[in-house]
Amino acid sequence: MGITLSFVQLEQFETYYCELVGYNSRVNLTAITEYKDVQVKHFLDSVSLVLAGIKGDEKILDVGSGAGFPGLPLKILFPDIQLGLLEATQKKARFLSEITAKLGLTGVEIISQRAEDAAQNPLYRQKYTLVTSRAVADMATLAELTLPFCALGGRVIAPKKGDIEEEMDRANTAVKKMGGRVFEVIKIALPGLEDGRKLVVLEKISNTPALYPRRAGIPAKTPLI
Repeated sequence: MGITLSFVQLEQFETYYCELVGYNSRVNLTAITEYKDVQVKHFLDSVSLVLAGIKGDEKILDVGSGAGFPGLPLKILFPDIQLGLLEATQKKARFLSEITAKLGLTGVEIISQRAEDAAQNPLYRQKYTLVTSRAVADMATLAELTLPFCALGGRVIAPKKGDIEEEMDRANTAVKKMGGRVFEVIKIALPGLEDGRKLVVLEKISNTPALYPRRAGIPAKTPLI
């Protein structure tokens, strides 16, 4: 990917790993805890989003951030981005707050709300140049949970793997209703991630109608297909 990390960034990733594993012994953040696995399946997988083209001055929202992936690795890589970490589970949100402080990161906001609720808040609705979400939902549901946060001309980058042709076909209606379009699907192959990884890129081309997203839980239970 052509990325060179500074000593400070390498130290931040090391601190991130140690804090993640320590916290995970008390709160279930991830099933992946072995050192090499975290480096590849969490850190490398997160920074692979740069292959879709990320600028250093983006305003990024990570929906369903969990343990901070992919948002925090991107923040380490691009210290000047403005980052929102949206995580409804209080215990995970506390970890995000603590790890952000430990890593000495500024310009990070922890938003402990459901995506469906936060997307109706004028503070967050259509305010981000880039929205991402990893392993949260099927694309039809994900479109409804992410595109409302995108500013016009902004993008959603959703990491996926395997054969996603059917999933993308099912998502067409939701993407269009949210004011988006499928911009591109990028195939990626990185060491340790040779399992058909892809980056689905959606572009926001019109305003999301006020009725979307629907109430909490409905986008997952009844996707717009």
